[in-house]
Amino acid sequence: MNSQKSTTKDKKRQSIHFIGIGGIGVSALAKYFLARGVSLNGSDIKETEIINELVKLGARIKIGPHKARNIPSGTARVIYTAAVRKENPEYREAKRRRLPTQSYAEAIGELTKKYETITISGAHGKSTTTALAALILEEGYCDPTVIIGTKVKEFGDSNFRGGYGPYLVLEADEWNKSFLNYSPKIAIITNIDAEHLDTYKNLDDVKKTFLQYLKKIPSDGMVIANWDDSNVKDVVWQSKKRVIWYSQKDRDAEEIKKHLKIPGEHNLSNALAASRLGSYLGIPYVHILQALSGFRGVWRRFEFKGMDQNGAYVISDYGHHPKEIMATIAGARERYPLRRVWCVYQPHQYQRLMYLWDEFKTAFDMADRVCLLPVYDVAGREIKTAKKTVDSAKLAKALVKRGKHATYHATFAVAKRTIAAESKKGDVLLIMGAGDIYTIADEIVR
Repeated sequence: MNSQKSTTKDKKRQSIHFIGIGGIGVSALAKYFLARGVSLNGSDIKETEIINELVKLGARIKIGPHKARNIPSGTARVIYTAAVRKENPEYREAKRRRLPTQSYAEAIGELTKKYETITISGAHGKSTTTALAALILEEGYCDPTVIIGTKVKEFGDSNFRGGYGPYLVLEADEWNKSFLNYSPKIAIITNIDAEHLDTYKNLDDVKKTFLQYLKKIPSDGMVIANWDDSNVKDVVWQSKKRVIWYSQKDRDAEEIKKHLKIPGEHNLSNALAASRLGSYLGIPYVHILQALSGFRGVWRRFEFKGMDQNGAYVISDYGHHPKEIMATIAGARERYPLRRVWCVYQPHQYQRLMYLWDEFKTAFDMADRVCLLPVYDVAGREIKTAKKTVDSAKLAKALVKRGKHATYHATFAVAKRTIAAESKKGDVLLIMGAGDIYTIADEIVR
């Protein structure tokens, strides 16, 4: 009887409340705790498929505006998404009750100290590289725990994999300097670019922060870095850490490319990074190639959805930075040569569009048709100047001046009507963006 009381008491002590539990990263951390039997509550503004999945796993979640009463009695710890501000009623209630509070990044940082943590960071390719690295470790009988910023088919369409091995494979985001909270033993750096300029002043500021991050790696740790990226080379050399380089010019690049089912030179680079990790950990090369050849891609990363009513191929992609747009269109050209390629794009954040305006004007050069949707307004991350300076209609006009067949569509409904009227059998429809544009891909598939 005393033992049962003790167990009940332990579970109450471990009870956690998540503010903004539906985010792709936060929900993965919530799944980690659920897998370990922790009593878990949460809140979010709207119901999503991720929320419904968490409920099925045992989480109790309140949907709607955040309220102080959403935090149950007996809560021992509160974890909140980076979007939560100090005036948030649940955050204020947690402070009033003197409950221990942590941001998502702080909670992940605490977790990284309990494992041999492998982090994957960079402006582009993090999710795909994380998935590939995790699958290689799984194929190599390392049984990793994985937290990733997308859903992976091989993990049951989940952004989390629970393992019992010593490794935590973690997608480490540089936005808001989150990755400075982490304690990696091995760090993969895919690339460094002028991204998240709502957090950083400029590219030099990004590089300085990456240098801070690499200095956290212990003397017996390792950096696995992209030789083809000059910014990565600058930072890694300054860090003076042990490093394994990879490059698309490596001797085994062609062999690896033969095994990949995902197109594009950027994905070859991602696969090389994951391969070098596997070799460093002693995983036989045959197992590495098996893992790479079995990978079909992750959610909203060149994800084939089906055909539209006219017989065009519909592909959903999360890309939102100019370099990601260029790489994805190039990948479509490689996978579907001699086809007409559409890019139906929703810019993500006015501020990004303003800061990278010149890059956006050239990002669509390889597309035959460009359809632009209104900018996805990111609450709490915009500045008034950006909204007054740029928008999708202005970008469409700039593309037309460059000779592109570019049009602006004020609503999703208008864009869908245009696609239905003008797409042809064999066309490739890239539905791109980090906002809610993926719903178009779901709706136009016949």
